[in-house]
Amino acid sequence: MGLSSRVGKAIAPHAGALAPGATSAFIHDVLDRAVNGVGPLPGAARAADKLLVEHHGDVDAAVSAIVERHVRYAGAQGFLTNLGGLVTLAATIPANIAGLAILQCRMVAAVLHLRGYDLHDPRVHNAILATVLGEEAVLKLIKKRELPGTPMALATAPAHDPDLDKVVAAQVTAALVTRVAGKKVVTTVGKRVPIMGGVIGAGTDAWATYQVGRYVRREFLVRPKRQAST
Repeated sequence: MGLSSRVGKAIAPHAGALAPGATSAFIHDVLDRAVNGVGPLPGAARAADKLLVEHHGDVDAAVSAIVERHVRYAGAQGFLTNLGGLVTLAATIPANIAGLAILQCRMVAAVLHLRGYDLHDPRVHNAILATVLGEEAVLKLIKKRELPGTPMALATAPAHDPDLDKVVAAQVTAALVTRVAGKKVVTTVGKRVPIMGGVIGAGTDAWATYQVGRYVRREFLVRPKRQAST
């Protein structure tokens, strides 16, 4: 386990004080913005369709472009939200959580859209959030019977389980706060030069997003297109 992970776990019990806005409701709002668009970022489906056109209908190439683009976005926001020292810690942790969550949810949603999943389906919403947790965390939750299956299993479940919404959102909230808080303390305490915090933050967020991108590409099979009813 890395230093930032150990620090993050130590901080996790105090996550509410460090990031008071990071709640399950917050995560669902982040997901909504990731799917439907926020600020200069268009919605996941719209962005995915544009890249599909740019790559002449090649879904695999468009998926690769989605992941690569979001890794770059994550690095940029990681740099900006990790500048400075301990005095800015409380202010920038919530910003880093929101930025990273929106980008990773948007990336996963865009990939799922291209592979035939309905982004308005609540089962798919839970699958997106579970994917952001990462494969290792998902497997642990399945083993502890806190998740009924893999992200793809959640997306293709026979019916939507409303209780699962809260479970998945709570897990994502805790994971994001732990990761960001742990990284933040390591970068601000371990480096005397403020700009280095931004460099480390950029690399860490980009790598985490790349890992999520690899996971979503492996996890979700292409779904056959449904025939329109007559």
